[in-house]
Amino acid sequence: MKVSSLFGTAVKESPADVDTANHELLVRAGYIRQLGAGIYTAMPLGLRALRRIEGILRDEMDGIGGQEIAMPVVHPADVWKASGRWDQVGPEMVRLKDRKGADLALAMTHEEVVAWHALGEVRSWRQLPMLVYQIQTKFRDEPRARGGLVRVREFTMKDSYSLDRDEAGLQVQYDAHLAAYGRIFARCGLPVVVVRSDTGMMGGRVAHELMYVSSIGDDHLLLCDGCGYAANREVADYRVPADDGEARPYEKVATPGAATIAELAAFLGIEARQTAKVVLYWATRADPAVPDGLVMAVVRGDTDANDVAVGRAAGASALRAATTDEITAAGVVPGYASPIGADRSRVTVVVDTLVEASPALVAGANGAGFHLLNTRCGRDYTPDHVGVVALAPEGALCAVCGATLRTARGVEVGNVFQLGTRYTDAVGATWLDEHGRAQPIVMGSYGIGVGRLLACVAEEHHDASGLCLPIAVAPFPVALVAMARKPGTQERADALYAELRSAGVEVLYDDRPKLSPGVKLAEADLRGMPLRVVVSDRGLAEGHVELKRRAGGEPWSVPVDAAVDAIRAELVSLRA
Repeated sequence: MKVSSLFGTAVKESPADVDTANHELLVRAGYIRQLGAGIYTAMPLGLRALRRIEGILRDEMDGIGGQEIAMPVVHPADVWKASGRWDQVGPEMVRLKDRKGADLALAMTHEEVVAWHALGEVRSWRQLPMLVYQIQTKFRDEPRARGGLVRVREFTMKDSYSLDRDEAGLQVQYDAHLAAYGRIFARCGLPVVVVRSDTGMMGGRVAHELMYVSSIGDDHLLLCDGCGYAANREVADYRVPADDGEARPYEKVATPGAATIAELAAFLGIEARQTAKVVLYWATRADPAVPDGLVMAVVRGDTDANDVAVGRAAGASALRAATTDEITAAGVVPGYASPIGADRSRVTVVVDTLVEASPALVAGANGAGFHLLNTRCGRDYTPDHVGVVALAPEGALCAVCGATLRTARGVEVGNVFQLGTRYTDAVGATWLDEHGRAQPIVMGSYGIGVGRLLACVAEEHHDASGLCLPIAVAPFPVALVAMARKPGTQERADALYAELRSAGVEVLYDDRPKLSPGVKLAEADLRGMPLRVVVSDRGLAEGHVELKRRAGGEPWSVPVDAAVDAIRAELVSLRA
């Protein structure tokens, strides 16, 4: 491909609305262009990079027995209603109606569709295990798209689905995916860590995420350098030093103007860990027989409530911050909230284990300007649920080996779920065993976002001059630059371009005759092809062309007549 005809020019200045290095560089290098919030066009260079990644995905999915299919982007609502997710999933799923008034949804994921097809295609134990996958467009109405391709609304995903006779078979396919994912990310040049995660709206009993550890990530991770334990902060197990406080009867004290933990601790001259923090939610219940209502999460003052864990403990399908009216209706005073004195018929109290273990915490008194000293869970109030519902505080200890956990941020680039029979039970998808008895099909679900993977590779592989993409992901392995002012130099560069193409080498050729050498070299570095080849007046006068690896090192010269063989040999070395 010639740069002179490339659709997607390089941009010299950084766009004003970018918030990550990968976003800036993918835009500036002409890989992507924004059409709307969280909606991007892949330009020719970007599409070629995405196709490289898709090729790796297909290779590895085929390698573990996957069969590629293509499922619809638009789904009838019935398949989602059968699983219950039509009502459980919030506004991130786009719902619409056709001209006949039938409900439809834009695909976010395809568990329901695979279960529906399994109902019609799988009959006998002889057909299992089975694995299908697709690489396809999805839409999720993210409330805050950010980071370019890191968090978008329309995206391409590799999603695969395993079908098995039992949990043992599911475990085999689950492990095979984790191994394949390790190879995929290694081939793309992206370091990842496997962490425990919440099953979320997918359901099931076990889930892991593959995380690219980076400051641009939205997820918070807890990592142990001692034993290798790794988990998303939402589901992490941890230990904290025992509280050595002394139990005393609680007493009411005036605390004017101390409506926050920081204000309260400063007023009383205590540490935040000596207080009880209350977070108030309104819960939409997963069980329609249980009414929606106020949820009070009580955590230690030096921790934050874990929305995921609180929702699970309260049996909620969705949580949001409670309104002032909802709070006061339960006899609770905002800023001075407490389970003591609240109308317990109108509020569900969920207490963190650290609070339960603390003998004396300062808590709200449900009266403006007042708190209670020395409150104790179990003595002064009885919670509806006790569990780990707080995010790990700073200095938490590993539950496995006792070492201090390290916090980090990460971007989820892959996920794996053991779904069990949730979706197949919903549609009655079964298989007949050797004795003719119907058994439920056991499912797994596995995803990798293609665009997000490209964004993370760009985040990992760049320098001050631009992208430095690995050869497995780069749109072209070679950037050929003609720096011609004298007669014959442009023609020799044209000839080398033709020779490389005839030899099967893909080349991005900057053939623009009137651009300065500095601009051409800067743009070549910005685009990030692994090997740069320069044909210049000076080099040809000395009988050579210049080669340079984009990722570092000094340039070197090779004879003009040996250039094709030298370039091919260098590409072999880069691929190795």
